Amino acid sequence: MDVVPRLRGVYLPLVTPFAASGDVDLDSLERIAHHFLDAGLAGIVALGTTGEPATLTAAERQRVVEVCSKVCVARGAQLIVGPGTNNTAATIADVELLADVDGVTAALCVVPYYTRPGQAGIVAHFTAVADASPVPIILYNIPYRTGEALEPDSLLRLAGHANIVGVKQSVGLEIAALRILAESPPDFAVLCGEDPYLFPTALLGGAGAIAASAHLCTRRIVAMVDAGLDGRVEEGRAHHEALLPVIAAAFAEPSPTVIKGVLHRQGLIASAGVRLPLVPASTAAVDAAMAAVGAAAS
Repeated sequence: MDVVPRLRGVYLPLVTPFAASGDVDLDSLERIAHHFLDAGLAGIVALGTTGEPATLTAAERQRVVEVCSKVCVARGAQLIVGPGTNNTAATIADVELLADVDGVTAALCVVPYYTRPGQAGIVAHFTAVADASPVPIILYNIPYRTGEALEPDSLLRLAGHANIVGVKQSVGLEIAALRILAESPPDFAVLCGEDPYLFPTALLGGAGAIAASAHLCTRRIVAMVDAGLDGRVEEGRAHHEALLPVIAAAFAEPSPTVIKGVLHRQGLIASAGVRLPLVPASTAAVDAAMAAVGAAAS
């Protein structure tokens, strides 16, 4: 297995644009991937939660990955793909397919949701996936979606696996999260996935972020995380304070509905459409997000 490139900086879990017909708009997907990489991202995440993979067909998911692979290879950017489910055998089958995808840096695999398998089951699941995967694994710890947290002892145990290279931590900065930052191996990347904590996580030893809010004010979010990684506290804090209203507005309604509404208003995607059970963001929520973006840009 090739050595994984260092995970550091801001990675964007890219939205999946839809045409007015409801079909995946692959042309817009390719265009916005280039657009956001122009703003200084370290890479793109295809089929993250923000990309609505649960409502895409297998063929659509394949095409999204192909487009993101093409862009990232052309740009020399890192590509992370999110194939994980709560079915271990299905997750293994999905990650095995990544052997044929150019430019994949890692697979982002979520804690098994809904079934609540307990810590022993979570560790066994990720160990089986990592043992079988042709690409490195990033754990995805997001307990408010999965119903069960990846606890520190389990996470630190998994961090010792040769093919598990990082974690997306979608949790606050409580004691458990601080312990991961303090005790994980030096080559294990802790990537913040809870957007209000992007800057403090970088300051406290994180490697960067996988941040849906980076669709908005992308350059400033990259600058904020870079400041945190470099220990430039005052510069980073100024960005952090300016961006908190943007982050709050981005998630005022179910993600990625507000983000898509803003991108549509900005002319970056042809439609703000989402697929059921999501419904489009309210006009008021998009108006508020646009105002926050404008204020942060001023």
